[in-house]
Amino acid sequence: MAQALANLEKLTDSPLFAQLGQRFKDAGHELALVGGPVRDAFLGRRSPDLDFTTTATPDEILTIVKPMVNAHWDIGREFGTIGARVGDEQIEITTYRADKYDRDSRKPEVRFGKDLTEDLLRRDFTVNAMALRLPEKVFVDPFDGLKDLLAGVLRTPGKPEDSFSDDPLRMMRAARFTSQLGFEIEPATFEAMVAMAGRIEIISAERVRDELVKLLMGSQPRLGIEALVDSGIAAIVLPEVPALKLEVDEHHHHKDVYEHSIRVLEQAIDYGRDYGLENDFILRLAALMHDVGKPKTRQMEGGVVTFFQHDKVGAKITRDRMQALHFDNDTIKAVRLLISEHLRFFGYGQNDSWTDSAVRRYVRDAGDQLERLHALTRADVTTRNQKKADRLAHAYDDLEARIKVIAEQEELGAIRPDLDGEQIMSILGLKPSREVGEAYDWLLELRLEEGPLGPEVAKERLLAWWASR
Repeated sequence: MAQALANLEKLTDSPLFAQLGQRFKDAGHELALVGGPVRDAFLGRRSPDLDFTTTATPDEILTIVKPMVNAHWDIGREFGTIGARVGDEQIEITTYRADKYDRDSRKPEVRFGKDLTEDLLRRDFTVNAMALRLPEKVFVDPFDGLKDLLAGVLRTPGKPEDSFSDDPLRMMRAARFTSQLGFEIEPATFEAMVAMAGRIEIISAERVRDELVKLLMGSQPRLGIEALVDSGIAAIVLPEVPALKLEVDEHHHHKDVYEHSIRVLEQAIDYGRDYGLENDFILRLAALMHDVGKPKTRQMEGGVVTFFQHDKVGAKITRDRMQALHFDNDTIKAVRLLISEHLRFFGYGQNDSWTDSAVRRYVRDAGDQLERLHALTRADVTTRNQKKADRLAHAYDDLEARIKVIAEQEELGAIRPDLDGEQIMSILGLKPSREVGEAYDWLLELRLEEGPLGPEVAKERLLAWWASR
């Protein structure tokens, strides 16, 4: 407790806090540092933004802070928030809130309040409902947030049913905080999440997407995913994940796909660091979703469970889900490619080894996702058979070594035919047409199959191919 308070004191040593607090006090208003910055200070870290709350209205806030800020903006004015930059610090100051929510609305009826405790009561969790009055530096904790913080517990300041009814996204935020902070959701709060999971349907796709991103980027995403699945919220916002809990028959003909997927996610985070992909969302999402095609492709053949084409099916399912959550096209394309290609390696080193042509095609098809594909492929090995795991690891080491050698020789990262479109038209006497594209594609396949041939040999081969058509 003493160390936690010392951390908060250290945060507020900056002259900014005293200056801001004094300006509001001189204007006859209260001001308090609130929420995440207070919580993070107790955890020994600093929030990127500083949030304050006050009795002043947005207009009054602007009048008070204008003389001391470098820039200000009022994009959140309708919700009582004024943003500003003071030196290197970005701050947001919000009028005390006493909002009222319509049960079927995503947005509150904004009401300004006059009491700090009432403002703290409407916040999501007790660990975010602590404040520090300024300039006096008086710690305010009406809902025992510091106690919960030290215990690692997530609990709502008031009744969880009221809190989640006000803003159902708070249920997803609870799961996100378990991922980011490693906290446990206390029983009554979790029971309310289970009972009210359906309320998440009124939340916009963009807000759901943003919470999922933050959850997956936490230090312990397993905890967040399990909270979403066990509460029933995942069945609404990301149903492909709980669907991975396939029925495992008594003879264990296949792995627990749900547990395997989370394990792959955890391993992908570790492998990602080896490839310079620390904190990489695309890799993390691809790892979690890489087997979502299995439920639709599961079949029993000769007493063995198969999932034929689950990589391609899973890529399409993931694309559809990401589009529904309004992810950008580049992110969707990258994740889809990784899932579509994640089985490509398996079988390498068995029977006939891959030819140089196969290695070139692997690199060509992976494109700018090659490093992520390396990490995902390695992470997809979760077998307890150490001999098998070692064999696969050594095989992938060999593949990467071959990619490096061929890349140095042939510039694999930018494979092109030996002749470009202009040269093709000149040699074959063509104008821009479908035939030029067909000739280009044929030369590209030749390049992938045999490596660089040079313009003269490529010309001879092109003419022979053209004559044989």
